[in-house]
Parts: sequence; structure tokens; C-alpha cells
Amino acid sequence: MTIASDKLQTIREQVQRHLDQAERAKPNPDQERELREQIKAMIRRENAVIVAHYYTSPAIQALAEETGGCVSDSLEMARFGRDHPATTLIVAGVKFMGETAKILTPAKRVLMPTLEATCSLDLGCPIDEFSKFCDQHPERTVVVYANTSAAVKARADWVVTSSIALDVAEYLADKGEKILWAPDQYLGDYVRRMTGADILMWDGACIVHEEFKARGIADLKHVYPDAAVLAHPESPAAVLELADHVGSTTQIIRAAKEMPNSRFIVATDQGIFYKLQQQAPDKEFIIAPTAGNGATCRSCANCPWMAMNDLERLSLVFTRADNEIVIDPVIGERAMLPLRRMLDFAQELQISVKGNA
Repeated sequence: MTIASDKLQTIREQVQRHLDQAERAKPNPDQERELREQIKAMIRRENAVIVAHYYTSPAIQALAEETGGCVSDSLEMARFGRDHPATTLIVAGVKFMGETAKILTPAKRVLMPTLEATCSLDLGCPIDEFSKFCDQHPERTVVVYANTSAAVKARADWVVTSSIALDVAEYLADKGEKILWAPDQYLGDYVRRMTGADILMWDGACIVHEEFKARGIADLKHVYPDAAVLAHPESPAAVLELADHVGSTTQIIRAAKEMPNSRFIVATDQGIFYKLQQQAPDKEFIIAPTAGNGATCRSCANCPWMAMNDLERLSLVFTRADNEIVIDPVIGERAMLPLRRMLDFAQELQISVKGNA
């Protein structure tokens, strides 16, 4: 499946509009302290909790930690939001993460700093076109990445995150099932190469990860020959071939802690540096270059939509009328099935790993 060129152009234009917006005046230290205290009081008053992704700003991640919330990858965000007793989830990330939280906990109120925060993978996989693609290949098991809309998840048999994509594909391949994969072509290609699974792919990509350049990383390795390369599997194959470790955000953080290297070149969104430096304070982290032959740097290793989560928007989360996640109950029920399948599989996998430790 190939996304029409006009659709790709539309996505690029949407991103560029965000990048071209005049920077909002950042609060000074006194204003930031005041905002933080306002948000903390609001969270206590509303029985709420912040569920934040690793790619959000350090200020958001720190506040989530200080208030008993969660900073994690999308799989753990889903688990945490489902299991936490708070009646309101404030999801600091992008829209599909808020939708996932609502699907798993339909009785909870799910708010976001802004619903404009979306994802190029989600935008590039509209439900009407995706449904037609699935209908053309009814013999295949439909596996979609978490970075998709609720409607796309409702059309799927499985939902996966990057942390369990290999395990799910291997499981399905062992059962002799052929996979229809969407929407990230780079992650799908990596999974296919690692597992040998029969995978038919949708043609989509993350605007952050597709910008990393193998040539730039190779050049940087000449400058820092002792540095290990950590890469997210949403990156192009040429980048992954240079990596010393390929994995999800959580797996990248774990590798940085456990590997003996003191310096790392990191090919994923630079928001992860907050947690990397927190977990491995004695190590040095260098963002992988997005410049080089063919580079356009639409993102420069920072998702423009993740960047829309800031303290000012967060402080207004309960006063706005346009930032609550609402999902059609029928779509929610259908999407719950592959999401629950993912979480059950992840739990069984975790139990199995612990049992073999």
C-alpha cells in the first residue's frame, strides 16, 4: 500500500504549520513555579493523575513524577492508566495515547493539554483507506501499531507497541499466520527481517525517525569511536544496521544503563534524554544527526506535536471544553479486543521472562 503523494504533502504541510508558529513566550522561573503549583493543586482537587510519554518536555515529565503519575512508553502508559485509581487521566502525549486510555477505561474522564497533538503515523493511516486495504487481504491477520486511531484499532486483530512487536510477530508466524501490518513501514520491515514473518505492509513513517541519516551517524562514529548507537526501530534500515542496540524507548533506556559504554549516539526523539540522563547520570548522550544527504529535517529529532504539551496548556486542562477524549462506544468496544489481547500477551510474556530468569 502506498500513501498518495497529496496525502503525504498534506501531512508535511500540517507539520510545517506547527513548526512555523511563533514560539509562545516561555514562562520565567517564577511563572513556571506558579504554574506547577496550580497544576499540583488541580490534580489533587480533581482526583487526577498525569500519564506522560518519554518524548514530552522535561518539565512535563518531572511534574508527572512529582505528582505520582507515570512517565513511560505507550505500553506502560496504557497499563498505568488502566490500573490507577484516579477518576481522571491527563494524558501528556499525542492523541492516539489519549484514545487508548479512554478505550481501556471508558468510565474515566480522559483529558489532554490539546487534542491537536497528533502523529504522522496516525494521520497517514485513515480508516477508510485502511479498511479497503484489509478487505483486499482477508486471509491476513491485521496487526496495527499503537500509533493509530481508535477506528483503525477497531479494524485490527492485534495492537502492538515497539516493545512487543517482535514477540507478537514471532508468535503469529509460529502459528503459520500471515500478517497485514500498519502503519510504520520501517518498524514493519525490521520485524519482518528479525522474525521471518510473512508481512504485507502499509506505507507510513514517523516524521522524527525517518529523518535520521546513516551517513551522519557513521560520520559521528568517526568522531566518537567509543560511542554505542541506540536506535528506535521506527528508523530506516540503514540506521538500524549501524545500531549496537535496537529497541523501544524503555529498551533504549535499559540498554544505556546496562551497556558498559560511557557515551551513546541516540536515534530517537530527544525528549528521551531527560530519562536517559536521570537513569544514567554518569554517561553522555548525543542525539543522532538528521542532517546529511537527502535530509530535510522536518522534525530535527523532536516531534512537533509532542512539543505542544507544555505547562501552560496543562494548567488549563480543566477549564477548556475542547480537550476531552470522546470515543464512539461501538468503536471503543471493538478496539478494546485487540488492545486487551496486547496487554494480556505482554503480561504473559513478562511472567514467562520472570519464570526463566
